[in-house]
Amino acid sequence: MKFNVPDMSCGHCTAAIEAAIKAEDPTARVSCDLEGRKVAVQSGLSVDAITAALAAAGYAAKAS
Repeated sequence: MKFNVPDMSCGHCTAAIEAAIKAEDPTARVSCDLEGRKVAVQSGLSVDAITAALAAAGYAAKAS
């Protein structure tokens, strides 16, 4: 799954995004493209669950 995360702008953001997703699924694989402001996730979680986890961490995300 891939997500656009327009508010992701620094290393702290990528760490917070990864932590938010891994809090819901510790086995998830998360890859952040800071320059493109995109996040790729391999997880058993649904798109809605990941979007909700990112929203709770303060990041609006849209599946792409």
